[in-house]
Amino acid sequence: MASTFGNCSVLSSVVLPIMCICLTQWLLVFPVAKTIPNGFSVDLIHRDSPLSPLYNPLETPFDRFYNAYNRSISRINRFGPSYSKAVWSDIMASGGEYFMNISIGTPPVLVLGIADTGSDLTWVQCKPCEECYLQKPPLFDPMKSSTYKSVQCGSDPCNALDSSDRVCDQEQSTCKYSYSYGDRSFTRGNVALEKFTIGAANSTRIDSPVSFPNLVFGCGHKNGGTFDNVGSGIIGLGGGPLSLVKQLSKSIHGKFSYCLQAPDSAAKSSKLIFGTATDSNSVSTSTPLVDRDPSTYYYVTLEAISVGDKKLAYGSGSASSATGEGNIIIDSGTTLTFLESEFYNSLESALEEAIKAKRVSDPKGLLSPCFEADKDMDLPVITFHFSGADVKLQPWNTFAQVQDHMVCFTIVPSNDIAIFGNLSQMDFLVSYDLEERSVSFTPTDCTKNP
Repeated sequence: MASTFGNCSVLSSVVLPIMCICLTQWLLVFPVAKTIPNGFSVDLIHRDSPLSPLYNPLETPFDRFYNAYNRSISRINRFGPSYSKAVWSDIMASGGEYFMNISIGTPPVLVLGIADTGSDLTWVQCKPCEECYLQKPPLFDPMKSSTYKSVQCGSDPCNALDSSDRVCDQEQSTCKYSYSYGDRSFTRGNVALEKFTIGAANSTRIDSPVSFPNLVFGCGHKNGGTFDNVGSGIIGLGGGPLSLVKQLSKSIHGKFSYCLQAPDSAAKSSKLIFGTATDSNSVSTSTPLVDRDPSTYYYVTLEAISVGDKKLAYGSGSASSATGEGNIIIDSGTTLTFLESEFYNSLESALEEAIKAKRVSDPKGLLSPCFEADKDMDLPVITFHFSGADVKLQPWNTFAQVQDHMVCFTIVPSNDIAIFGNLSQMDFLVSYDLEERSVSFTPTDCTKNP
């Protein structure tokens, strides 16, 4: 009962995966489980993987890539980024994001939510439903959970919401939330505390699922928009105080990681790791996280980009959005990488110099530059020079084969915000340390994670 609480497309030697893999701060501490020494993890299943409930076998790899392009454009409008100690959980990509399986309540109810590093508050659709989008899994019923607790206006969890997202009136004391997204999707409902259970019983890192009591979440009674019907809501993995990773911060030492692989990598899942993940056989490179508003997003500083041996300073003579600290967001929910448009012109010229192939046009008119591909094609390594960290991207991180004999660059210009997307993060262990305020990149064969 409820209670109240104050691989890839291959062209001869050219290997080009068609990808759409879909992450002033202050810490609000809520009572959760004690520290988990060895951590835990969840599977991340790409929406285009045969393991995904959204998998469409009639789509070609080219169809999937162009769909991913459209989802990236839609998402950017919302912004307007051997393992030794870890806990694991299950995630599948939808609409440019992943799904993550967790259980909520007592007795536990399995829910499937979009894992989103661009959101904070976790929310699921709840009974009674005033207005809900159609979902295949059963709705969560808070009245049937013995651990559900309402949150009152004026309490710390309620005050942690941005004032524009918080709804409190004199007629009732229950704290409510209201979120609207750039694509006109929305969710509204009650702020509450509930028991979350994360991790599968067959996990290689733990013997049984891990439970955390009294986590803040949104119980959505009015929701609509472009959400897929296989999911129940959103799992917030952003940097704000109400995100799942911030609420679990003391238990996981402020650390979480993911290792993303191509959606067709032998139909295996990627991994999201809560806690410390290390690979002693690889060398990591680390860059500081920059505190900026809104605190949801993970900002880092991009200083330059190299095409082969040619280094281009980022932000020099460009718009103010490309200069200074925190000029790019790392986001696991956006497929493509977006860069400031003025700088992009120089980058495009450097690519043409480096690639000795005929330039051609994308028949759909979406991507540029594109090149005629053959077996002798040599694509350059592109290095992102973040503050203190050089991240070398292989051709599969930066190019995609969009037709049988055509490859296109998957980094695109933006007039608004720069985003380091998940295609660029493929086959890296990307590790966030929210206590030390840093993010590191470790080259990793993500198909071999446990």
